[in-house]
Amino acid sequence: MAQKVLVEIVDDLDGGTATQTVPFALDGVSYEIDLSDKNAQALRDVFAHYIEVGRRTGGRRIKVAAGQSTAGTGSSRGESTSAASREHNQQVRAWAMANGYEISERGRISKEIYAAFEAGEPAEPAVAREPEPVEDAAAKPARKRAPRKKADES
Repeated sequence: MAQKVLVEIVDDLDGGTATQTVPFALDGVSYEIDLSDKNAQALRDVFAHYIEVGRRTGGRRIKVAAGQSTAGTGSSRGESTSAASREHNQQVRAWAMANGYEISERGRISKEIYAAFEAGEPAEPAVAREPEPVEDAAAKPARKRAPRKKADES
């Protein structure tokens, strides 16, 4: 038995047929709304003035095909660590270790190391320090405690 499934996207504003899903964010919260071309353009027109005078803080422009959502595209904040960025971090770590920078195998990479990597600068030679002397516990006199007073002796 053959089946044909037809999914129709409904415009969230007027209930008509939607042709696209428009993602947007406000106050740190991401939203998506299904709109017709006419309503999507109206939304963009409303935001145009604010976008013009605002500062862009990141992200990239996403071209969404008609009727598709941005879910699963890796564009949300929780999915910012992609395979490409992990590979880039591994390259930065390897470069930093090879060039004398002190860097752990895991964790955050400092801005200074990223900047040096981008500039291709080698690390400044580390200044050798004399090891600090370790105190011998046997050489120190034991510390004596003052005797405690009993509660009834006061």
